[in-house]
Amino acid sequence: MTEDSILELLFYLLPAVVVGVIAFYFFNLHTRNEERRRRYLLHREAQKQALPLRLQAYERMALFLERIAPGNLLVRVKPSGSEKEDYASLLIKSIEQEFEHNLAQQIYISEACWNVIKASKNATINNIRKIAGREEITSANDLRQQIANSLIDQQPPSETGLAYIKKEVGSLW
Repeated sequence: MTEDSILELLFYLLPAVVVGVIAFYFFNLHTRNEERRRRYLLHREAQKQALPLRLQAYERMALFLERIAPGNLLVRVKPSGSEKEDYASLLIKSIEQEFEHNLAQQIYISEACWNVIKASKNATINNIRKIAGREEITSANDLRQQIANSLIDQQPPSETGLAYIKKEVGSLW
């Protein structure tokens, strides 16, 4: 082959190579876009199915916080005897049972929300223990009265948890 025929061959091959590279680039771009579109559609479908489960979890946790609010708890859990320690234990046991019943809901709500709910539960239990530890309280009825009176002075911890749940559910829309 002569030098002219090699040059002529290169002139014929160069456009074919350029077209091949451009075609490969666009094919690759199209494939990536299709993959992203499929992922987006799968994600959107999963969100559609997960949203009702998430809302149900938020509803259950709101109900939990309502049930452990001291005002509601005192109405629902009556003292079985006159000992303040027994009544405090009964209240705490009721809170713990409610919490354990709703443990699975944590997979549907954010970690921050779950931590606020746990903090509300723990603060409620600590308030009950703190009030029950006072020496001037001698009976279960005195304990009930003091817990009810503490609601006048301060907002129950469950209100903080409920406010957080409402904020988080509002951000879903």
